[in-house]
Amino acid sequence: ALRSGIERTVSVRPGTTQSSGLRVESSKILKNTGENDMTADLQQCRQNMVEQQVRPCDVLDERVLNTLQQIPRDAYVPTRYRNLAYADTAIPLNEREVMMHPLLEGRILQLLDIQPEDNVLEIGTGSGYLTACLASLACHVESYEIDPQLAEQAKATLQAQGVFNIDIIVGDGLQSTPVNKKYDVIVLTGSVSELPDYFLQALNRNGRLFMVDGDAPSMQAHIIQRSGENDCSDTVVFETVLPRLVNGEKPAQFVF
Repeated sequence: ALRSGIERTVSVRPGTTQSSGLRVESSKILKNTGENDMTADLQQCRQNMVEQQVRPCDVLDERVLNTLQQIPRDAYVPTRYRNLAYADTAIPLNEREVMMHPLLEGRILQLLDIQPEDNVLEIGTGSGYLTACLASLACHVESYEIDPQLAEQAKATLQAQGVFNIDIIVGDGLQSTPVNKKYDVIVLTGSVSELPDYFLQALNRNGRLFMVDGDAPSMQAHIIQRSGENDCSDTVVFETVLPRLVNGEKPAQFVF
């Protein structure tokens, strides 16, 4: 319903115009209508992403699908690429980092089987979107981002979206991870040529780790699960391509 200031009848004599106050109120109504339409369009795009891209590729965990349905991916996408927020594509964040395809994010979340009591370590915050998804499913997320500008932007977006069970740390997660802390889930959001051993030691018993290794165009995604003090299983789950994490390349071996 219109506000009382607009409901009144306005008589306009020939040769005169309506009051500017009425025109302003009408403009506000049109603006609000446009914003509501845009919100509805984005919600529809989000639903299409889930139902047309993610679910058909055997991502069937309802907790994961609900997470993807509820979290506004468009809020985390750089402004110049916002029209691609729900497209089946990777989105550039800077010269090296990208937002993953929505399907890849869905597959990662499903494979990690994140529980409400889990503590998560993420290497590579990026836009903060996957961080938000992890935080929605887990108890707490500790996320490392080597690019200070990306880290600051992701932190601001996450706070604006009401995501507070996270810690964003500026630093190289491949080299700065605390050696004495344990996690239930570890996610490397970029590829590495070789997984540092201390990540396996950082997994709790029954903890799960997602990583991608190898060289483009034939990289492999792994789920590594720690089953005992010194026992881990390594399962190749699919092939994909991800940009390297900064410092994720194994130093060259020199032969003398």
